[in-house]
Amino acid sequence: MANPTAVENGRSVHAAPLRRRPVFPFTAIVGQEEMKLALLLNIIDPKIGGVMIMGDRGTGKSTTIRALADLLPEIAVVADDPFNSHPSDPELMGDAVRQQVEQGLDVPVAKQKVTMVDLPLGATEDRVCGTIDIEKALSEGVKAFEPGLLAKANRGILYVDEVNLLDDHLVDVLLDSAASGWNTVEREGISVRHPARFVLVGSGNPEEGELRPQLLDRFGMHAEIRTVKEPALRVQIVEQRTEFDQDPQSFLDTYQSQQTELQQRLVNAQESLKQVTLDYDLRVKISQVCSELDVDGLRGDIVTNRAAKALTAFEGRAEVTVQDIRRVVTLCLRHRLRKDPLESIDSGYKVDKVFNQVFGLQEDGQG
Repeated sequence: MANPTAVENGRSVHAAPLRRRPVFPFTAIVGQEEMKLALLLNIIDPKIGGVMIMGDRGTGKSTTIRALADLLPEIAVVADDPFNSHPSDPELMGDAVRQQVEQGLDVPVAKQKVTMVDLPLGATEDRVCGTIDIEKALSEGVKAFEPGLLAKANRGILYVDEVNLLDDHLVDVLLDSAASGWNTVEREGISVRHPARFVLVGSGNPEEGELRPQLLDRFGMHAEIRTVKEPALRVQIVEQRTEFDQDPQSFLDTYQSQQTELQQRLVNAQESLKQVTLDYDLRVKISQVCSELDVDGLRGDIVTNRAAKALTAFEGRAEVTVQDIRRVVTLCLRHRLRKDPLESIDSGYKVDKVFNQVFGLQEDGQG
């Protein structure tokens, strides 16, 4: 959006740009370690496949996701491009930009914050995927495409609150785009495709109904969050929020060094991820856990491997350990288990129990 203009001595001048609204810092968020870890690992490796966050109302889901988007470093994009195209990676470019690059033309580059797109609950498929103006296409012979939210979310975060209340067809569209990295819109024989690489974050309240198992399985990770019970911790959270609301800038300054340090850790992890190794024996044991839990398909195996590597990179190491796998395995598998109506065991406990058996660990995690 252009800067607002003001009139001074009969001539128009640009007013100062509007300051961005302060966002609660990620490093100041107390508790909810499971949710925070799942989000960070998806930022390091978006191919993990997103996070489904289920939990009580008022537990800071939206606050945490906005804080994460704000924490991330600025990215290089092609200026004024509706898809936030990458200036040099063809997989993250729209068709028009790719053609320019292939022809050897210079593309204008700008820096911008990672986009976080909030999907409204009543959104239509056209609003999400974009639309093709058939009249213009037929009369002028051009693909007149009006980009949707998936275009805006490319190379960013797409957040869907109360995803369990969203139409199943729309959830399918989102998951397809998140998995393939592309969005295709077809109408009357005209087809338009654009990159849609984003971290999909869904949240919901179990009281309002569960997501269908076949849709739930396609989320890479599943984090469960609960309202903090400890009175002292609750007081700390309330005081922090009050302090932030009263003087946001001062509060942000207090956490600036921690924010910078975490941002750098994420950048380093993204760069070193390809060098991380996962021993063959450990991979076999991960698959054995999935097999003994009767997990359908191989998505559980793949996601657990990816998440363990991302955690290792985040910790600044090059080789995955048993403890790395232990920290991510429940997040990756708990939502893939078949529900037995006669069984009251919590899915997290069940995953943990089988993991300990396969890896030969005691219940406290000591081998």
